[in-house]
Amino acid sequence: MTLPSGLTSGVWLLDMSHSEIGFSVRHAGISKVRGRFTDATAEARVRDSLADASLHASVKTASFDSGDANRDAHVRGADFFDVEKFPEMTFRATRAEGDGEDYTLTGDLTIRGITKPVELEVEFTGVAVDPFGATRAGFSAETEISRKDFGLTWNAALETGGFLVSDKVKINLEAALVKQAEPTAAE
Repeated sequence: MTLPSGLTSGVWLLDMSHSEIGFSVRHAGISKVRGRFTDATAEARVRDSLADASLHASVKTASFDSGDANRDAHVRGADFFDVEKFPEMTFRATRAEGDGEDYTLTGDLTIRGITKPVELEVEFTGVAVDPFGATRAGFSAETEISRKDFGLTWNAALETGGFLVSDKVKINLEAALVKQAEPTAAE
């Protein structure tokens, strides 16, 4: 599987200041709550073929931000992420398939110490050199997971039937990766 146009072999690191790790979940069966994680790292090691590339990402669970301080404190607590016990969730890619701009990235997602395989639908959005000489690659990705699969089972029954928080969580990623300089022979 060839590399997307413009993507070259080497080490690429996530630029979190130009990226977003977002989510949405249905609340009370009628509206969506959206939020994001503000602290994450990722490293992609790209080789001559996308099939030989690797990707590992880590997200600090305490960086959960939905715009509501009370909700954020609850989600960071033991009912959900339990950030004291599980300070990170991770993703490690195991396979990439596709070509051109559209890919399926399969990997192991670990939340609260529980690892499950997930598939992300990925769009490669291109490569550009910024005004400071850094080579950047862009990707958009999305997937949907079941909270229960990862031990995130807290909920409250509604008087009208159903539950307060949906089991399904949509994850949306906008990632900017920056190519790292190749080490010189002296390094």
